[in-house]
Amino acid sequence: MQKPSPKKQIFALLGAMAKAMASGNRIELLEAVAQGERSVEELAQLSSLSVANTSHHLQVLRNAGLVVSRRQGVQIFYRLSDDEIATVLASLGKVAERQLDTVGRILREEFTSRDDVEPVSRADLIRRLKSGGVTVIDVRPSEEFEAGHIPGALNIPASALSRHLAELPKDREVVAYCRGPYCLLSFDAVRLLRRKGFKARRLADGFPEWRAEHKPVAKGA
Repeated sequence: MQKPSPKKQIFALLGAMAKAMASGNRIELLEAVAQGERSVEELAQLSSLSVANTSHHLQVLRNAGLVVSRRQGVQIFYRLSDDEIATVLASLGKVAERQLDTVGRILREEFTSRDDVEPVSRADLIRRLKSGGVTVIDVRPSEEFEAGHIPGALNIPASALSRHLAELPKDREVVAYCRGPYCLLSFDAVRLLRRKGFKARRLADGFPEWRAEHKPVAKGA
């Protein structure tokens, strides 16, 4: 039997990797570990899955080379094997937005209805950070912020934003970001900020896409 061509061998492996992502739960888990390393128990809570089910999905992703794991005592922690995976997920979303009517409808009803203002691009944000003309807030939970964030960003989790408005200057635009293009935390944050008299916009995409583009990343509180 003739050996498959190198191209066919590679395509077969790519197909296996794509098959591992052929689950909404696994894509959600990839988005979660893109924020930083997480234990199986934390990921189960974030994704509203059982620990056993979460562990199974993560093993599938690990076998496909999409995540890596480490053991610490009785806990197992997972993280992305490559930051570029966040870019793959974002590209998949963009194609779906253009080609699937249902995705477009959900975006209009659940996302655009919350905020129809054009978001800030990553390149524009870098320029404005250098000039000091913008305040950036990371509205993810503190543990995700500490695992990695945009340098100079303030961590004000969305759930606590209403209690920290006095800490934000009103003479500069506020740019909020969160986990990715389908994370509603930044949408809700800019809506609250505008209601309170702030000029606010979202960052296009989120932190994983920022890191995948090899932009500067800070860690710690």
